[in-house]
Amino acid sequence: MMTLAHLFFSDKPDIRWDLCAQMGVRAAVAKLAPELTGRAPVWDFESLKMAKGHFEDRGFSLVALEGDQFDMTRIKLGLPGWKDDVRLYCRMLENMGRLGIRTLCYNFMYTGWTRTRTDIRARGGALVTGFSRAEAVLLPPSPHAPVDGERIWKNYERFIAEVIPAAEHAGVRMALHPDDPPVEVLQGIARTFICPEAIDRALSLNSSGCHGLTFCQGTFATMGADLKEYFLRWRGRIPFIHIRDVAGTAEDFRETFPDEGPSDIPGMLAFYKGCGFDGIVRSDHTPAMAGDCNSTPGYNATGAVFGTGYLMGIMDALKTGR
Repeated sequence: MMTLAHLFFSDKPDIRWDLCAQMGVRAAVAKLAPELTGRAPVWDFESLKMAKGHFEDRGFSLVALEGDQFDMTRIKLGLPGWKDDVRLYCRMLENMGRLGIRTLCYNFMYTGWTRTRTDIRARGGALVTGFSRAEAVLLPPSPHAPVDGERIWKNYERFIAEVIPAAEHAGVRMALHPDDPPVEVLQGIARTFICPEAIDRALSLNSSGCHGLTFCQGTFATMGADLKEYFLRWRGRIPFIHIRDVAGTAEDFRETFPDEGPSDIPGMLAFYKGCGFDGIVRSDHTPAMAGDCNSTPGYNATGAVFGTGYLMGIMDALKTGR
């Protein structure tokens, strides 16, 4: 059965907590970086325990962490001190295991998920995000640039060698998120997980069940990948699915409402059910709708209600849990 979850930025209640409670969504995925919580990073056991307790006090179950939970610069770029940070990462995994948080969606993008526009007009005047390679060349270079792809691969390979044994010991499934957008270089820093072949290479580094993949439907669609083909290819390694849609290609795309994109989201959810998927699903980037100030593009409250409610209705119709 699929578990429908919502992504929360910190453990501080806001309108999203009330909206999710009202919708009946009880599974929480969280980013708990110190700049969001105001506390120590989650490699500190008491900090993570406190966050989990805050969710439980409001009726939520913290089922996964997502994103960089502390500064990953030295790990991703292989800078001095990276090994110290990996030790802290392993401690975070240990804490997750002790507290029963069994899934971690992580990425290896130094420049993060990137858009060149966050105010593209969509249906009814809603605002969506988009990316253009032509506009991306105007972004300022990273202070660490240039960094080539082989250096990123080397850093990733030694990261996996260090952390997967810790994940196995903790019973935590790590799920790699592909690079978004899937282009070769941004701001002078190479991006590596930009095509199915790169995902194959990443997953081949370790056959552990704790070394898995976040199947971000929108990112794989942007790659031009056949979603069903590649889900089947990796399905034993996928504990987490992100649902969103895009129009265009990796060179030039805009995000869409989930009900008007090209990917047939109801059909994909039926496909996941037919494959026996038993993991976490969440609505990913959604439009800024009437009443949203678009201060957090892709993650505005009203748009999130639409995206989550849309998935909830489909899942109810399919009788596939939530």
